[in-house]
Amino acid sequence: MPKTNAPLYVLHMTISLVRMVSLIFPPSHQAFYNTASRMVKIFIGNLPREADKDEIQVLFSQYGAVTECAIVKNFAFVHMDDRKSATKAIRSLHLYKLHGTAINVEASRGKNQGAVKLHVTNVEKGNDDELRTLFEEYGTVSECAIVKNFAFVHMDNSDEAMDAIKGLDNVEFQGKRIHVQISKSRPRFKYFKICVLVTAVVS
Repeated sequence: MPKTNAPLYVLHMTISLVRMVSLIFPPSHQAFYNTASRMVKIFIGNLPREADKDEIQVLFSQYGAVTECAIVKNFAFVHMDDRKSATKAIRSLHLYKLHGTAINVEASRGKNQGAVKLHVTNVEKGNDDELRTLFEEYGTVSECAIVKNFAFVHMDNSDEAMDAIKGLDNVEFQGKRIHVQISKSRPRFKYFKICVLVTAVVS
């Protein structure tokens, strides 16, 4: 039976693991996990109406220094001072019940992390092109579909989606006032689950 070259085997396994991680995590997510000292931006979704900025800041301050906090409609962004504090806050507060509502907490998605799905209510079928044109004033729209009296619009990144919400929520479109928010149907917080799976396989 041939002997195994242990150092070479370990090297091959390390290279394979690095390739696997690079495929699973986009560069922006790798930056979140690998940079120990930089500020980390956290996304908080499904916020109840009663939540305010001071309350969110106090909640996250339990896990580290909060440098910035901003609420936009039913979601918020919190900037924490370092990766370790942010990771602890995310793991502790994801699905935490705030005023009886389970909030979604995760590392904020950057511009290269895929589309953000928006839910638009009070629209009529047949106005897909007009609705797309309206949202394109705020960024790239990868998909726009009206279903009955509501629609789903996919924006290119979270910054553009936030701008669209600020600019278009409660404005008049085709004679009706539309309401825009981040869709709750899109599953989030998937990268921590993948990370756990990779760890289990390697172990």
